[in-house]
Amino acid sequence: MSTNQLIVRNLKKNIKNYSLYAFALIFTVALYFAFVTLQYDPAMDAAKGSIKGGAAIKSASILLVAIVGVFLLYANTIFIKRRSKEIGLFQLIGMTKQEIFRILSMENIILYFSSLIVGIFIGFSFSKLITMILFKVTAVESVASLRFSTQAFIQTIIVFSAIYLVIMAMNFLFIKKQSILSLFKVKSSSEGKVKKISVVEILIGVLGLILIISGYYVSSKLFDGDFTSMTALFLAMVFILGSVIIGTYLFYKGSVRFLANVIRKKKQGYLNIHEVLSLSSIMFRMKSNALLLTIITTVSALAIGLLSLSYISYYSADQQAINSVPDDFSFTIEEDAEQFKQKLTEENIEYQETVIPVLQANVNVKNIMNTKLEGLNTDPNSMQMPVVSDEHIDGIDVSADETIFTGYNDLLQKFMGLKDSGEIAFVGGKEVINQHYLGLEKHYPISWYFTSGGIPTAIVDESTFQLLEKDLVQDIQKESNLYIGISLINEDDIQAANDIFKDLGFNESSVHDSQLNMSNNQKNSMGLIMFIVGFLGLTFLITSGCILYFKQMDESEDEKPNYTILRKLGFTQTDLLKGIQVKQVYNFGIPLIIGLLHSYFAVQSGWFLFGTEVWTPMLIVMGLYTVLYSIFAVLSVMYDKNIIKSAL
Repeated sequence: MSTNQLIVRNLKKNIKNYSLYAFALIFTVALYFAFVTLQYDPAMDAAKGSIKGGAAIKSASILLVAIVGVFLLYANTIFIKRRSKEIGLFQLIGMTKQEIFRILSMENIILYFSSLIVGIFIGFSFSKLITMILFKVTAVESVASLRFSTQAFIQTIIVFSAIYLVIMAMNFLFIKKQSILSLFKVKSSSEGKVKKISVVEILIGVLGLILIISGYYVSSKLFDGDFTSMTALFLAMVFILGSVIIGTYLFYKGSVRFLANVIRKKKQGYLNIHEVLSLSSIMFRMKSNALLLTIITTVSALAIGLLSLSYISYYSADQQAINSVPDDFSFTIEEDAEQFKQKLTEENIEYQETVIPVLQANVNVKNIMNTKLEGLNTDPNSMQMPVVSDEHIDGIDVSADETIFTGYNDLLQKFMGLKDSGEIAFVGGKEVINQHYLGLEKHYPISWYFTSGGIPTAIVDESTFQLLEKDLVQDIQKESNLYIGISLINEDDIQAANDIFKDLGFNESSVHDSQLNMSNNQKNSMGLIMFIVGFLGLTFLITSGCILYFKQMDESEDEKPNYTILRKLGFTQTDLLKGIQVKQVYNFGIPLIIGLLHSYFAVQSGWFLFGTEVWTPMLIVMGLYTVLYSIFAVLSVMYDKNIIKSAL
């Protein structure tokens, strides 16, 4: 048999094992090529209001190379070890190590570069769709075109050729180092088995659980007022990060075996066939994969957390725009508002107007402030905030000695929490005006121009408002003390009205705002981040899922003799398959659940920094990640099913 025939036969023999590897390689190449195509796409830096996304896409492509490179090197390590006996047989029949390396290199060239070309073609085919998705999520009005980038093609070939050379160097060193005898003894690290759980492992397991739980607890208290200085806040974050990561490693190193051993002890060692194939297998194999599983879990949690936070910000863009600009358009200068209204009338666009006089006052809120983070430049004895009369606010009526706060930003509420009631005072004028504080409302009656982006608005009685107007210090008043809100009767006219707003140049003013512009600006910036994090997360999901799948393939091949014995003892394929299904639920479910828990507590501790909504965007991200991740568990069960069939 010639060398070429041997190469072809080896490829046919291993095609099933390499199929998912080839798929992952094609997918990552396609994604990388599409990313690099975006990087060189002129539309990304177009002058007509588009996003300056070239630098962000370039950074993402570098991270993408790192993820793909680690995956390919790790997958190659698994496959070369699985073929160690085959390499040993080649040496036994007289082949030199150089000839064996040449055979493996030719196989890899055919598989690797075929996948590379297919991946580039698919990336080119979907590059327009990816560009359209990017423009959609960033609210950019630009036309996506299908164009083949020569620069992207050359860069992709260079990057993946470099990875291939590293893979070949690894294979050469592996073949050169191994003797014929050692090649027949090479096993993957997952095959290390421990016969008996020790006291040290029990302590490690308990410590892992304690560290994870303590990290979760501190994260839940992060912004609840328990940490009142920036130093304490920073140290708490470092503790959370360290305890969760170390706890995760110890969890896989000892906690899983400890918990499984507790279950086994309760059953007094009498396990049914399903538990033998699942519980016992997990006990003896997960420890040796602790580092790999820790990395997968941590990066999964990071990907889910970052994607959740960016989607929270994107999802909250409309609501945050409403909070910042209560009406469709806001003005603080009457002449500009009149000019805008005149243009709306000329275009037959109906509207309604809201006019609210606004004062700036210094308020003593010391008696109603729960917490205050040190380092914030805010004096509770004299906190500057806008004041409006209840006469201009629908649904609110207070007496002369009462005040209601409204529109307090969730972020500031975390750092400077306010009580439900108490005594306050307007200070800084000719006299102190004492008031009874009635609580905090969620309504935002005026634009962020008056509230500095989050300070609450004080609503007082009309008589108190007039008294303040005469009494207040004038040097703290803003240039304009009038909020003018314009809302359209027909929301279908919003785009036409917004175009008028832009044509008049009001979008460049810091004292006038458009709700639509504010929403689009946030979607523009956070949409790009969400797009990049989403695709990087998807790449990691595919690669980590493939790694776990390859590990299960390895373990299944190793356990094939056990399946043969069980089949000869009378157990059916269905009996064994049920146990395998439970095993894969553990193998894929434990890292997934731990990763979801990590990301949940991370998101819950600081979601208010990014938006106004948390549950819907977070659950959508977690749900999609779970569904996609579960696909690899299903593939592993299908592979095990074939192994069971061939066991007898």
